[in-house]
Amino acid sequence: MTDLVRPEGKLPNNDDPEDHSILSRMARFRTNPFNFAHEISLFVRGVGWRGYNNVIGQPAFYPGYTANVKSAVMASPILRRRIIELTEARLKVEEKEYLLGTDTSTYMKEKEKRRHEITSQLIEITSDMVDNMMCKMESKPYLRTAFYVVTQLLTRAYSAIHVSEAEVKRLREIATEAAKKKQSIIFLPRHTSHIDYVTLHLVCYRLGLTLPVVVAGDNLNFPLVGSFLQSVGAMWIRRSFDHDQLYTTLVQAYLDTLLQKGYNLECFIEGTRSRTGKLLQPRFGILSFLLDSVLSGRTEDAYICPVSLQYDKVIEVDSYVSELLGKPKEKENLAAFLSSSKVLSLNLGRVDCRFHEPWSLKDFIEGQQRREDGPLQLSAGSTDAKTRTRLLRTLGYKVLADINTASVIMPTALVGTILLTLRGRGVGKSELIRRVDWLCARTRANGGKVADFHGMPTSYVVERALEVLGPKLVGTVEGLAEETYYAVDRFQLSFYRNMTIHLFISEALLAAALYTQVKQGGGSANQRVAESELTRKVTFLSQLFRGEFIFPAGHGLRHNLDKALQGLLRDNVLQATESGGERWIGLSDAERKLGRENFDFYCFLIWPFVDAGWLGAVSLLLLVPPLASTTPWIDMQKAQSTAQLVGRTLYHQGDLSYFEAINKESLKNAYTRFQEEGIILVAKGKDSKTPTMVRLAPDWTPERDPNTGELRASGRLWDFIEAIALYRREGKNRRDGAAVSVRVLSLTAKLNEQMFQDVEGAAVDSAEVKVKEGRRRSRL
Repeated sequence: MTDLVRPEGKLPNNDDPEDHSILSRMARFRTNPFNFAHEISLFVRGVGWRGYNNVIGQPAFYPGYTANVKSAVMASPILRRRIIELTEARLKVEEKEYLLGTDTSTYMKEKEKRRHEITSQLIEITSDMVDNMMCKMESKPYLRTAFYVVTQLLTRAYSAIHVSEAEVKRLREIATEAAKKKQSIIFLPRHTSHIDYVTLHLVCYRLGLTLPVVVAGDNLNFPLVGSFLQSVGAMWIRRSFDHDQLYTTLVQAYLDTLLQKGYNLECFIEGTRSRTGKLLQPRFGILSFLLDSVLSGRTEDAYICPVSLQYDKVIEVDSYVSELLGKPKEKENLAAFLSSSKVLSLNLGRVDCRFHEPWSLKDFIEGQQRREDGPLQLSAGSTDAKTRTRLLRTLGYKVLADINTASVIMPTALVGTILLTLRGRGVGKSELIRRVDWLCARTRANGGKVADFHGMPTSYVVERALEVLGPKLVGTVEGLAEETYYAVDRFQLSFYRNMTIHLFISEALLAAALYTQVKQGGGSANQRVAESELTRKVTFLSQLFRGEFIFPAGHGLRHNLDKALQGLLRDNVLQATESGGERWIGLSDAERKLGRENFDFYCFLIWPFVDAGWLGAVSLLLLVPPLASTTPWIDMQKAQSTAQLVGRTLYHQGDLSYFEAINKESLKNAYTRFQEEGIILVAKGKDSKTPTMVRLAPDWTPERDPNTGELRASGRLWDFIEAIALYRREGKNRRDGAAVSVRVLSLTAKLNEQMFQDVEGAAVDSAEVKVKEGRRRSRL
């Protein structure tokens, strides 16, 4: 396996670490014209791996590939049945509307003629949709040229792509086995950047695997770029199917065909790029098609391969921050693509691509049938929607957990995390190195991986990370006795901090729960919490953040809590004492002597999200209808943008500690949780053009004074806001005695009045709105 990842001409070294670079910067004409010409010659002649010959997997990139796959799709039984169903449905409509004369002597003949016309039209429409959708991998010389050009461009920004030799060897072995069975490997990577599409393709090309067909949104199908991507493996699907039965069946038929023929697939389980740096909740659209293909028996089996793609620095982070602050996402187009090419001249560090061990989708389904905690009754003809949904959710969260398991923590994430979890304005270089060392040790202790730098000292890794992050994110204070660094753009740095938080989420929840007592002050006896009370508080937080984080899978909250608590006790961050027949948890004496630096680290990880949850709850006060209002419904987008305005105002007035708490994604997650718990009612439109409306549930709506119209400080919503506020970091100019201060209340009252005045003219009758209410008693 070593020869696969060894640079050209390098002898094997048995002492090489597991991490290897498989692609590095190519020669430039201006700096080394001879090597530049030599590399071009190697690609033109297809020497070694560059020729992309004898690949592992089913053959692709040959003349006639597109026609062969298209004919198989058009002959798909499920697609043919759907066309017949739609034809018959249309005939019934025409009969009902008297477009076909049922009382004439030529009725049957005209009906048959009309049936043929409708079927022909549907087949023609389907054929056009297939042409627009499917990838067209026809030419291997074209692929080799594309690989060379894209590698030249990508390695101008990123120094190398690294993989694990052990993971690559295992992947090739499973790919060989799958190829013999004519079965597909479904790559499911995390989605951080548009570069993800390119990175995984380059890795598969370099390793001699059949390139996967990439399921991509048609927003990237713009002139020139769209056809180029389609020629190297992209298939385009609509961002929304809008209940189009023919299109939905066509997507299923195309994916069935690829899986039946054993072609590899790649799709992003999060559905969109993560703007926050951490994994998003799974999207089940494409995953449901893949699951149904195996569950129905149309495909015998396929291998699932979760993939983690990590970058020292992500190209799009600047635009992510703008979007999170409420700026509309810019539509992809050729001009934007060309203008963004300037970033390819930047130093963005390196890329790490890690593969989790692939596993059989069929074995996963059978394993769910044997579950001890309630086996799923599955069969090829099963139509139980509830059972399928449960299976799909289990599959989605298992993939996300596997991605987190495979992930490595990059140097920029280490440095960004430390800078955002220290008290004070800045940090000296020696202290920064010491804390990065500590974080590396904690990462490995929690089962995580740190990017391998072949034995280089931590000081080198830190300097390299600071260089990649640059002065716009991390500043340096000149003229001091020691090099001192500080966070310039905390919002952007939070993107890199969020790449580590999944490893410490249980510890962070424990720290935040204990902090509710620690911030009361006093001696150690006054700053401890009974273990039962600590568990109750952590349970509340875990329910609040259920849609925000991907928690460790497979064991449940109690197991994860016990494991994290034992780790904190073992690390001497916390200590347990027995008193009055109760076990009490508090800070250890050693941690107090250290100035709470480790305890504070875990608190600083979670506090921005606590602030975001609190802001989301406070923003619900905006939804309380004024006394004279004729409608309780508000446009969801309007409500969330007003909530961001509240957050910006509160941050600059000192009532919100973290500016990143106003980000759009956290507010969306909060509103989703509130909907699940029945705190708010949401009415979705009939189509994508109709706005989604929101209102407070009646039993969560605070009362107003009938004379003044002011909100009364009582009720479930008030208690909920106060409950979240207990876990917030106490600021210099703020105390938590009254979570909703006079300033906060007056601000929300002012914006509440303005918002309802704006929507009075477009009121929605609640009797006509179909609402998805909470299905169970709220755990919050």
